Amino acid sequence: MGVENRPIRFAMAQIDTFVGDIAGNCEKVIKACQKAKAKNADIVVCPEMTLTGYPTDDLVFKDSFRYQASDASRQLAAALKDNGLGDLYVFVGSLGLGSLEAQKGKIWYATDHNRLFILHDGEIFDTYDKHYLPTYGVFDELRLFAPGDKPLTVELFGKKFGVAICEDIWREGGTVGDLRGEGIDLLVSINGSPYNEGKMKTRYGLAVEKGTKLGCPVMYVNQVGGQDDLVFDGGSFVMDGKGKLFAQARQFAEDLIFWDLGATPTSPEDAPQEDVNICRPLGSLDDQVYANSVLGLKDYAHKNGFDKAIVGLSGGIDSALCAEIAADALGKENVTCIFMPSSCTSAQSAQDAREFAGKLGCKFEEIPISTFISAFDTLGLKDGAEENLHSRIRGMILMSYSNQNGGLVISCANKSEMATGYFTMYGDSVGAYSPICDIYKSRVYKLAAFKNQHGGCISESMLTKEPSAELHAGQKDTDSLPNYDTLDAVLYAYIEENKGRADMLAAGFDRAVVDKVIGLVDKAEWKRRQCPMGPKVSLRALKHDRQIPVTQHFFE
Repeated sequence: MGVENRPIRFAMAQIDTFVGDIAGNCEKVIKACQKAKAKNADIVVCPEMTLTGYPTDDLVFKDSFRYQASDASRQLAAALKDNGLGDLYVFVGSLGLGSLEAQKGKIWYATDHNRLFILHDGEIFDTYDKHYLPTYGVFDELRLFAPGDKPLTVELFGKKFGVAICEDIWREGGTVGDLRGEGIDLLVSINGSPYNEGKMKTRYGLAVEKGTKLGCPVMYVNQVGGQDDLVFDGGSFVMDGKGKLFAQARQFAEDLIFWDLGATPTSPEDAPQEDVNICRPLGSLDDQVYANSVLGLKDYAHKNGFDKAIVGLSGGIDSALCAEIAADALGKENVTCIFMPSSCTSAQSAQDAREFAGKLGCKFEEIPISTFISAFDTLGLKDGAEENLHSRIRGMILMSYSNQNGGLVISCANKSEMATGYFTMYGDSVGAYSPICDIYKSRVYKLAAFKNQHGGCISESMLTKEPSAELHAGQKDTDSLPNYDTLDAVLYAYIEENKGRADMLAAGFDRAVVDKVIGLVDKAEWKRRQCPMGPKVSLRALKHDRQIPVTQHFFE
């Protein structure tokens, strides 16, 4: 017994692209198509802007980049045919050249398009231009591209498909709305959708909404991999309007999964299941956030030519968690932890740092800094100036070690510190990448406990001792800040929820705490501008998501 009609096999190619490596990205598409054909696929779907990588930012204003990207779609079509893959229909995103003439009288500056190409038999079979260009949060696409205005349906193998590019399914109406009544059998959406907590649930909701309105399943093919301060988590899937999940790719990893459209098996044992993969997202938000940090660091390092990391280990929880992330991203043998004690460093912190590095299995260096500090005695530094000297000496040692031995210096600042400016410029803020910069301190403890349940080695002492920068004897973070549970609640209201002072007071927050925290956040903008990037986790990270002038005089 078999199926009543021949199904159409889709391959969803969840690819980790490299911005600007057009030839390398094309090669990845070819390899994915070879694997897809070996599994009898008819149609291969790749993510948004696959050939150029995404986001491109101002590379699209370089003529050499524009023309190379535009040529790549035609060259890829020819290469697919030359490799015996011309019978496949390949949906792939790239830059599409526009014209000044076509954009005359429009309010936007750009001329080119964020385009979906359908390649077949050595040719460009059809194209579709992204309609909605996001200009919120981390996106500024209307500055880079001109919007499309025409829907596209294609009929292949007796079925009718609608297409969309990412933001097109996040908005009402538009080209996707125009597909209502067209009788399409599937909506194919190619995406470059970065991770934040809860994003997969939101995507499922969109698929249900669009699937219900169009009366068909939605195929959501997403990019995967790190790109500067964004991490694309993949998780490509097919879902219908009732929320039934037909196929799901892994999160935070490249994947190639298959789904058969139109298979109507007459008996369960005859269903073509051998290549159909179901793999739900990672189980908990802690799992996802940790994986997001690991992939962000891994891709940032490797794509920028680094294979080693250097962590300034203090004996505290932030640097320990960053060292764990670095070890998972690059391998423990490629991580060097440097412990730099001063006369203010507690015996417990020294013990915690040494024991942690031993359990982690990384390279460990201990460099006392008291002699470096004494070299500045003639300056007569006191109080905060003297304390910050400790941090700046440590930063100098880390950067010098990197300069001499190679390796990416990791900044260990968390979001609570970043938001309030509770760090030393050119001291503990040094580094190239900051894996936990969008994770509040109270969440750092939870992630550390989560990691300990999955092979981590952060000690009970690190988890329970009073947080301290240890820049003077007996120092505690609460000397300068509210306790972290209280602080993070106020920060979340002020940053993520964008609440003002009056709103927070009405919500029951303490007036003195609110005034202190708002003052710290507002006055630290100049410091944050100079800090390393790190992976976005929240709905409102402190870089692109929240753009506040440094020089301004509006205070709550």
